[in-house]
Amino acid sequence: MTDQPTPQTHTDGTAPDENRLIAERRAKLTALRGQGIAFPNDFRRADFVGDLQDAYADAEQWTAEALDGKRHRVAVAGRVLLKRDMGKAGFAQIQDESGRLQLWLKKDLLGDAYEVFKELDLGDIVSAEGELTRTRTGELSLKAESLRLLTKALRPLPDKFHGMADVEQRYRQRYVDLIVTPEARDVFVKRSKIIRAMRAWLDARRFLEVETPMMHYIPGGAAAKPFVTHHNALDLELYLRVAPELYLKRLVVGGLERVYEINRNFRNEGVSTRHNPEFTMLELYEAYATYTEIMDLTEGVIRDVAQSVLGTTKLHWEGHDIDVGPAFRRWSMTDAVLEHNPEIAREDLRDVAKMRAHCARLGIQAKPGNGWGKLLLDIFEKTVEHTLVQPTFIVDHPVEVSPLARASDRDPELTDRFELFINGKELANGFSELNDPEDQAERFRAQVEAKEGGDDEAMHFDADYIRALEVGLPPTGGLGIGIDRLVMLMTGSTSIRDVLLFPYMRPETGG
Repeated sequence: MTDQPTPQTHTDGTAPDENRLIAERRAKLTALRGQGIAFPNDFRRADFVGDLQDAYADAEQWTAEALDGKRHRVAVAGRVLLKRDMGKAGFAQIQDESGRLQLWLKKDLLGDAYEVFKELDLGDIVSAEGELTRTRTGELSLKAESLRLLTKALRPLPDKFHGMADVEQRYRQRYVDLIVTPEARDVFVKRSKIIRAMRAWLDARRFLEVETPMMHYIPGGAAAKPFVTHHNALDLELYLRVAPELYLKRLVVGGLERVYEINRNFRNEGVSTRHNPEFTMLELYEAYATYTEIMDLTEGVIRDVAQSVLGTTKLHWEGHDIDVGPAFRRWSMTDAVLEHNPEIAREDLRDVAKMRAHCARLGIQAKPGNGWGKLLLDIFEKTVEHTLVQPTFIVDHPVEVSPLARASDRDPELTDRFELFINGKELANGFSELNDPEDQAERFRAQVEAKEGGDDEAMHFDADYIRALEVGLPPTGGLGIGIDRLVMLMTGSTSIRDVLLFPYMRPETGG
């Protein structure tokens, strides 16, 4: 089937006078209003077109003769994407959420309703009823016995050959992007399935899904700059959640030993292909688990969700073939930095002066007052992080950069913490939780000093959380997985904006 000849695109591919097209459609709507109800609401759909395509996909079994013999009457609705009028007969293609279906429209069968077809514009939403058949080209079609216009589209869709070539326009007008870009629709269907599969995986392992506040008196749970808001009735300054961590661990104190939340977090930081000020995380806590078991859990959920949703553990992302099937590598930050930086001796790692010199040599601007732990992290992020293509757990982070993680029994200046990197991007962060209230109070105090020294991402002192720890937090392992980045991995998307239905953008200027 071919498109109808239409003036909606110029031969050179440039956009036509959209205002004129809108005016023509508004005139049609005015005529419809004069005829009665312009936006009817009494049609009831009986069938999804994708289900019909699946049920009758076998063209050898479901020939035109077999379909005519079955006499399967259907009632469908959808948006008109293609139209071809040949005088006394015509074809249209409609799309609903499940797929596309061709309508075969004959004047002698439709009667006056054929005039409805002739006046249709691409983008209009219609209903059609009739029986299924198969055309001479082998395409499953609905031989329409009735056709109704349900919604008149006043704005034309982009033409199918050029689509929405402007990426920014795709993000701003996602409602149009989803209509004309099947790949975009597929990404968001997969996103929904990924989240649903993660929930099912955790529910099957006795985790309890909970909800915690999104407005906090004290921002905590992550080193991040928060958004600030104001509660008028209480005359209180509040913060949008940067992480649910401290609330979730309060629940573990209360005896909910396996909890998780798929949560929205807000961080008043930069925007990039990896960052959006509002993002989605899976965060969970399991009592009597160490960071080693949490690493096992992280591998398991990612591997099983990929297999469940995609049917494979072999993925392709930004030019790299990545397999989440084999065991993920576990590598200490110290060893990773030493391997990628042969100029650094092991004995240099905890010498602040020497580490500061290495940072200067590498072009890293270290803040005054940073200890060796933060300098080690800076060098890791500069020289190692981007090289980690296959799934890799980086373990044994310094205490200085891990204010909520338990210190290692092997080395009290390191923590039982991991971060998962895939294709040079951090996808998960987890650790054995710090459950010593006195140690935690000291680390909060150090964070307060850092904040007073100009670090606007340092944490506040949360006295109630210390009180909760004094009630007693059992040995606990915690995990956060970035859902947006995980969806990027599993859909091969290069920008976080491609996996967010409505990414944040500057407001449009002009008319």
